[in-house]
Amino acid sequence: MSTSLRDLEPKELWNHFANLNAVPRPSKKEERVIEFMIQFGKKLGLETFKDEIGNVIIKKPATKGLELKKTIVLQSHLDMVHQKNANTIFDFNTQGIEMIVDGDWVKAKGTTLGADNGIGVATIMSLLESEKIPHPPIEALFTIDEETGMTGALNLKGGLLKGSILLNLDTEDDNELTIGCAGGIDVTASGKYEQIPPSPNGISLILHIKGLTGGHSGMDIYKGRGNANKLMNRILSSAWDQFGVQINFIDGGSLRNAIPRESTAGIVVSKNNETEFKNFILFIEKELQAEHQTTDPNLCLQIENSADLTLVFKEDFQSKLLNSLYACPNGIYRMSPDILHLVQSSNNLARVLVKDGLYTIQCLTRSSVDTEKMDLAMALKYTFKLMDAKIDFSGSYPGWTPKPEATIVQLMSTLYKEMNADNALVSACHAGLECGILGSNYPNMEMISFGPNIRGAHSPDEKVQISSVQKFWNFFLEVLNRIPDNPHIIKS
Repeated sequence: MSTSLRDLEPKELWNHFANLNAVPRPSKKEERVIEFMIQFGKKLGLETFKDEIGNVIIKKPATKGLELKKTIVLQSHLDMVHQKNANTIFDFNTQGIEMIVDGDWVKAKGTTLGADNGIGVATIMSLLESEKIPHPPIEALFTIDEETGMTGALNLKGGLLKGSILLNLDTEDDNELTIGCAGGIDVTASGKYEQIPPSPNGISLILHIKGLTGGHSGMDIYKGRGNANKLMNRILSSAWDQFGVQINFIDGGSLRNAIPRESTAGIVVSKNNETEFKNFILFIEKELQAEHQTTDPNLCLQIENSADLTLVFKEDFQSKLLNSLYACPNGIYRMSPDILHLVQSSNNLARVLVKDGLYTIQCLTRSSVDTEKMDLAMALKYTFKLMDAKIDFSGSYPGWTPKPEATIVQLMSTLYKEMNADNALVSACHAGLECGILGSNYPNMEMISFGPNIRGAHSPDEKVQISSVQKFWNFFLEVLNRIPDNPHIIKS
């Protein structure tokens, strides 16, 4: 890590971010970061505890003069998305993130950065530690497993928090105040398949599609970026039609909430067609590059010889698999008719693993309308039913209904214009935020989300803007100063 990172302003925030990123914190493996946060709160002498699921709550009394203000819940999630470039040697389970300063941006070396939602966590840590920053009563809520299931938010019980306003620090544009978001559901198709020996006189090859941009499967879904799983299926379908290729395995994508950047397939091609097939790959590479030159300028296909692949998919299964993946909805399903430019419903064909007689196909379906979310999930179900797959729905969470009339929304909108001489964009987003879930147990709590500029979240291109963090920090401090009085506290 560049030593200059700890010298960035605000120093307390960047130092806490560096300390946090030294702790491995993959989703569903947050034991170390949970303990890190518990020890942080206890060392400060603050009320600190872990709930039944693993969320950490730290409470701090108001500074002198602000005791009568409404209690504020500050919320961010502890886990981060783990993605790395294929040529990056890195173990997320044992290594801390290696960060670098590049002009006005902080990046990581070939991996995700963890600014989503590490900057939010570091912001809250800075406030909890400070003895100089004025603030109302604070309840800091650090949730777990936001990225792969919203587990922490879904299992947070009512009654643990007393705050009336929640500030979620997980928005990725510093000119936005987010007041609504999409819900989501995991759709998984799985099953077994038969394998047979390949046709004689075949040559075994490994085909790669690489270099796609990827990104956040919610926030970036409208950008038209290529999906490695869809493109690989397109190639394999054409190759089967033209050359009768037989498939040994397919391994594409990684996490449900990341647009797939890479896919690999093992195939067997007749030796008589080898030259023609390789020319076909060169042709379709140019075709895909032309289609995706704006969104995925580094897209490339690679083909290499392999040790003999002794088994391939039975023809009937191969047909059903390729047809189902071709038919699978991916990308935007419907735009919002009510909010301009907002994606209402989408699907990400996130993971395709077909190997050694077993297959799993993983999708993340999102919508700000719960009934439409389930309609799209049912479309996926019946698409994969055509290949006799077992279909599972899991991890469903609700959307967050906007309340633009809320006091905190009006306050922060006015304050943003006052500080920046411009209007904030008050909107909903197509990502999954925890606010809608938290609101189910705290229905009277006003909620809003904001944060600094983060680009490329959920991909190794992730970066956070230094100047934007400074802007966000100053805005955050002033918001704390403007929190209204609690009408239920009787003044002496």
